[in-house]
Amino acid sequence: MRILVVNDDGISATGISHLAKMAAGLGEVWVVAPDQQCSAMSHKITVYGTLEVKQFDFSEASVHAYGVSGTPADCVKVGVKYLMEHKPDIVFSGVNYGYNVGLDILYSGTVAAAMEALLHGIPAIAFSKEMDDNYDVVDANILSITKDLLSRPIQKNEIWNVNFPGCTMSDYRGVLYDRIPAQTQFYLDNYERSAIENNDFRLTINGRRVTDAEEGTDMRAVLDNYISVGKVRSSILRA
Repeated sequence: MRILVVNDDGISATGISHLAKMAAGLGEVWVVAPDQQCSAMSHKITVYGTLEVKQFDFSEASVHAYGVSGTPADCVKVGVKYLMEHKPDIVFSGVNYGYNVGLDILYSGTVAAAMEALLHGIPAIAFSKEMDDNYDVVDANILSITKDLLSRPIQKNEIWNVNFPGCTMSDYRGVLYDRIPAQTQFYLDNYERSAIENNDFRLTINGRRVTDAEEGTDMRAVLDNYISVGKVRSSILRA
């Protein structure tokens, strides 16, 4: 199996090393990721200018790794069109530092990279986790969940969206499938205004974390210490 691994946190992020390590047990892995932080870029692409592509020393010796001076969606394009000799069988995106649940899916560069894979006729899985440094639940479950999802049918206009809770293994409660996006952001907009001069002002952004969500949603699952698995569908692509 040929696997393209991308993310939006940058090629040096911890999450992508965990994902690439798992992927290396499934096949030949190519990591193509932004050379800097690109969170919340959604499906932005580089239209004018240049993209620099540089080899990167990755923790997994068997992995081909490149940093790209572009967006997550750019990285999929570059990986598929210019780096991999043969089209990948699957694209893995993540593991993102922070949940991609609810309305935050719309802003996510992680999810957008997976959606870019669909534009090339390649299935994809997006992986995200709580915004902390605890990868216990991720490492214990990501391989089994991935193998399970690879065996399940999915439409050509859909990706799998997997979110891991930020809890210890002792508090972890299991996996919930068929979760739907909650109709709210996980971090609610909160702008603190302060004066500068001449009636100008500065807005300092401090999102307020949600503490509750509807049953059956991706957000409710992770708040209750479950792994959330669901599908995200493109309304543009045909099934």
